[in-house]
Amino acid sequence: MFNITFAKDFLLHKLKSKNRHGLHSPFVYQLVDEVIYDLKPKAAYHKIEQMRDKLLVDDRMITITDMGAGSRVNNNRQKKISDITINALKPPKLAQLLYRLAAFSKPNTIVELGTCLGITTLYLQEAAPAAKVYTLEGCPQTADVAKEVFDIAGLNDVKLITGNFDDTLQDVINEHQQLDFVYVDGNHQKTATLNYFNWCLPKVHKGTMLIFDDIYWSEGMKQAWKEIKAHPQVTVTVDLFWIGLVFFKPSQAKEDFLIRF
Repeated sequence: MFNITFAKDFLLHKLKSKNRHGLHSPFVYQLVDEVIYDLKPKAAYHKIEQMRDKLLVDDRMITITDMGAGSRVNNNRQKKISDITINALKPPKLAQLLYRLAAFSKPNTIVELGTCLGITTLYLQEAAPAAKVYTLEGCPQTADVAKEVFDIAGLNDVKLITGNFDDTLQDVINEHQQLDFVYVDGNHQKTATLNYFNWCLPKVHKGTMLIFDDIYWSEGMKQAWKEIKAHPQVTVTVDLFWIGLVFFKPSQAKEDFLIRF
């Protein structure tokens, strides 16, 4: 039933969503035209995908500690790193979109919930090399692999924090006067997602971009996304099906966009 519902949601999104044409918001048109639909190769892509290739042939087993909604594919606690790479890492198309969004945002700080094996972290850091990156991971052994990836890549300005997001995120938020770029890809449950959103709200500003992953994962995630869109502080949202973008621009009329990606 879940797969049928997910497929139905995907088809409905395809039917209702727009491309860059017919967008009346100059900000969203620029975002779609120059960022979301920028499919030109970047030098960083090849370098990071070489790291993914190494993980694809890594057959070491690790023990997964899952504190969220689990996996669509495999909920076994013992998993090969190669299998995690195939089933859990963001595919290149989406990881590279995150790179472009971070480059567009020009953040001073980046917060990522859900390090996994660290590939999206590499993309985010490469996109904004001057930013301080905080990446949070719930599973200790997964975090250990990500640390290896960061060491090989020579990332020295990434702070990897291991533990339950409910215990670690608030401390990271409290360290900063404002949040620039937050990517939420962990604990895909309604209550947790809304908690993370609400914890971020006191630190958002007109340049903040919040990104929520898997907004069609479940009925609970769809409800969470609906509540986030309706929040009075939110002015613009962009629903790309796989992820949802949230902005807080007081000069923009409140509007929600479904964009084909």
